[in-house]
Amino acid sequence: MITFFAALSVLLLGYFIYSRIIERIAGTDPNRETPAYSMTDGVDYMPLPWWRIFLIQFLNIAGLGPIFGAVAGAMWGPVAFIWIVLGSVFAGAVHDYFSGMLSIKHRGLSITEIVGIYMGVGTKQFMRAFTVLLMVIVGAVFIMGPAKILSGLTPNFASTTFWVWVVFAYYLLATMLPIDKVIGRIYPVFGFALVFMAVGLIVALFVKGYHIPELSLANMQNFHVNTADFPIFPMLFITIACGAISGFHATQSPLMARCLTNEKYGRRVFYGAMITEGVVALIWAAISMSFFGGIRELNEMMTANSGNAAFIVNEISNSLLGTFGGFLALLGVVAAPITSGDTAFRSARLIVADFMKFKQGPIKNRLFISIPLFLAGFLLTQIDFSVIWRYFAWANQTLAMVVLWTITVYLAQERKFYWVTLIPAAFMTAVIVTYLLFAPEGFSLSKEISYTIGIATAVLALVAFFFYRKNYFTRKLVKVIIRD
Repeated sequence: MITFFAALSVLLLGYFIYSRIIERIAGTDPNRETPAYSMTDGVDYMPLPWWRIFLIQFLNIAGLGPIFGAVAGAMWGPVAFIWIVLGSVFAGAVHDYFSGMLSIKHRGLSITEIVGIYMGVGTKQFMRAFTVLLMVIVGAVFIMGPAKILSGLTPNFASTTFWVWVVFAYYLLATMLPIDKVIGRIYPVFGFALVFMAVGLIVALFVKGYHIPELSLANMQNFHVNTADFPIFPMLFITIACGAISGFHATQSPLMARCLTNEKYGRRVFYGAMITEGVVALIWAAISMSFFGGIRELNEMMTANSGNAAFIVNEISNSLLGTFGGFLALLGVVAAPITSGDTAFRSARLIVADFMKFKQGPIKNRLFISIPLFLAGFLLTQIDFSVIWRYFAWANQTLAMVVLWTITVYLAQERKFYWVTLIPAAFMTAVIVTYLLFAPEGFSLSKEISYTIGIATAVLALVAFFFYRKNYFTRKLVKVIIRD
């Protein structure tokens, strides 16, 4: 387990060392009043203890991604460990931290409005529609995933359709009520289940002596059963999203930014929650590679079950933790996506409210926005789950790319060290464009053409950024000269 513990150590060092560097670059002010106090409305803006906000943020972002995504990502082999670790420390956690801190800076605004401030009105209008659609897709994805798992636990009692309606009813309450009424109270219980799952599974690895493949030169290859259609780049970087970097997180950080009582807690909540999610993804990737006997056997199980990661999760949890432990572990797996789905609809409501400038105090205003969102979400549940998941994965990483470029522009304008987000932004640009050109849900072009255009687009984006930066300061200098 050398590779596993080395990866775990890097994740922890990322939090204790690199997060402090990012915090210093951001320039937090512990004496500045936060929106939780300056804009308190009793619904979305209200002061909450940082530990409670951390738990809410962690459960918001830890949907099916770090579990199902890590299980699917393990099919590529130990190279998945590299992406989980480097992605979490240098991309995902940085992305989440700045998303939250910029929201605090701009009075709790949603990420779409922040994108508009730094990327222009045209980009803002596009991102409003794109992000709301993504949130509804997330809600639909995180309805069907838990519903299928729950129906598997209750085959003689309730069907998938029954659990879909139960989850929908919960979503409606969590979206409409003040954040401290439902979300702020039940998340600690769900958090215990998720923590139990992660700790219990890693202890089981020790006790039962499973062999986790090590990261070596011989293992630095593509172990996927279908290497031609699933090359490591870009497919792995789309498959493992929430366990490395996820645009969905940028929509969740502003929710917590409206409740944070001090900017000094931002590192713990935003950066810390992403590192915690990276640990969960690391555990699931490690167990998936070892539980069935190896990576080849995992591929065989996934192929035999039509890529259904829920089956893998059921098998592992029940086998390693027993009946009661398996039930608690599966509760964690069910709770994680449900707690992401409810806040997806909640953030969609707030995004719409922000650009409509619609006060959310009166419940009729919340209903006016929420009902159409839920109708759209219900319609999406009628579509094949695997199809929704594929488009969600691409859209999710596209949002992450846009947010990284937004943060980079902000840092450049403030004359801060922008390389911390410029490099991840350029990399994710290459991933997104290559995937869109190569994947079957995209243009199905050859790997050579897709790689060439994807990398060229990333280079052009870099050139455009430096051109923008030079012009920005030139225009700023001219304005100063004219004014003086």
